[in-house]
Amino acid sequence: MTDTGLELGPKSLDSSVGEFVKENSDYYSTEFAKIQGKTGFAWSWNTMAAIFGPLWGALRGLWGFFWTFLVLELFALVQIGRGLWGDLGASQMARWERLEGLVAKRQQQAKELLQQGDNEGANAALNVAGNLRKAADNARDAAEAASSEAVTILVVGLVLLVIVKVIEGFYANVNYEKQYLRWRAAPEVQTGLSWPSAAFGSFLLLGIWPLTLYRFTVSKPDALVTEFPIKKQFFTPTANWLEGGFDWLAVEFGNVFKGVTAAIRAVLDGLEVILVATPWPVVMLVIVVTAWRLAGPRVAVFSAAALAYLAMFGLWEVSMITVALLGAAAFLCLLFGIPLGIWFGKKPRAYTIALPVLDFMQTMPAFVYLIPIIAFFGTGKPPGVLATIIFAMPPVIRLTALGMRQVPEGTKEAAVAFGCTRWQLLTNVEIPLAMPSIMTGINQTILMCLSMVVIASLIGAGGLGANILEALQYAAKGQGMLAGLAILFCAMVIDRIIQGMYRRKTGQA
Repeated sequence: MTDTGLELGPKSLDSSVGEFVKENSDYYSTEFAKIQGKTGFAWSWNTMAAIFGPLWGALRGLWGFFWTFLVLELFALVQIGRGLWGDLGASQMARWERLEGLVAKRQQQAKELLQQGDNEGANAALNVAGNLRKAADNARDAAEAASSEAVTILVVGLVLLVIVKVIEGFYANVNYEKQYLRWRAAPEVQTGLSWPSAAFGSFLLLGIWPLTLYRFTVSKPDALVTEFPIKKQFFTPTANWLEGGFDWLAVEFGNVFKGVTAAIRAVLDGLEVILVATPWPVVMLVIVVTAWRLAGPRVAVFSAAALAYLAMFGLWEVSMITVALLGAAAFLCLLFGIPLGIWFGKKPRAYTIALPVLDFMQTMPAFVYLIPIIAFFGTGKPPGVLATIIFAMPPVIRLTALGMRQVPEGTKEAAVAFGCTRWQLLTNVEIPLAMPSIMTGINQTILMCLSMVVIASLIGAGGLGANILEALQYAAKGQGMLAGLAILFCAMVIDRIIQGMYRRKTGQA
């Protein structure tokens, strides 16, 4: 094929389609011309696609078509199988049998108690038997109702299968015409019929459909289908090995972990002296004035109202402890995260290596962080701050790197041409242009630090998280809501001041 552009004449279209489809070219030339001549949906019907469904898609190399209709047809077939041979009331019948056995036991117990002259105990046993009898009757009624739904489920499955087949017939040529257009732009796209692809599709279908139908339509499927054959043969030895590894690291690198804890505690203690030990009117006044000077009067008024809420509800001290935890975690996140983000933005290979680590930090459930943190650093506020850092640092690294990569190459080349050194290029060109993305990363890091407050309280971090944890333990709904609003206001005040400061500096306010 020499011309990859879209040809217009009917003869050119016929020859091009023939080269693409290989088989039945006259039919597909007519249908593709019909589809291309329509601005809306073209009523083009493909009988073979409607009959063979996913296998037709595999034969023609339409794997999106194959997987979509494999799942849809399977869903319809499962309903048909449930209606034909599925034991719909099996679980309820098993429950009825179990309850009937309990009823018989209670009745036998009542009979024995009567023989022993314990009328009160016999009456109690009969009452329990009566309650169990009602539950058994309900289970039997539910089983009968489920069994009576078999015809309905069968009809629904047949209707769904017909609908899916109709969709396959009308969608096949439209989808195949898109494949044809992709082939015009990229000749490596599959053309004609591929019997190896059809064989592979058949293998997938035969591996998925029978097992799935067996699993969802048989009342008691074999354990090999429902459970992995190897369960805990490897779990316990691996868990023991990991536990031994944690213990070894804790002993061998204990001084390193103590040093990290001491550094975090120094930052945390400094912030707590400023926020907690200082008289609250002084702290409130400084925060409001700072908000006024950095972000404007509206942010200052909002900050004053939020701080008044904390003071009026007796949450001032725990809120300042929370802000100290947040401040320590956010400060360390930004101290290490922004330089790393700048480096990753300028070194794509380093960012590629670091990307799996960032994914691990950001996607691992937060509670899992607490396991190694407790093993290496113990409990208390510094370990809570460290867990928060691990969870909250990835956004600022990612978004800083993104901002650095988005700086136009032409702008950097112009700055170098005018004599900028590497340091001047970084501080006067790249960082200012990347600053919107960096500020978004700072915002996300601060909010994620606050989202860890409650989780960090599980290892003794204290603050408002401890109030919410206590509210969860004792179902104290009012206490939990007040503490939650306090966390919200702390986050909003910090975010409004930082974002307002940036907007003022850039002239956006």
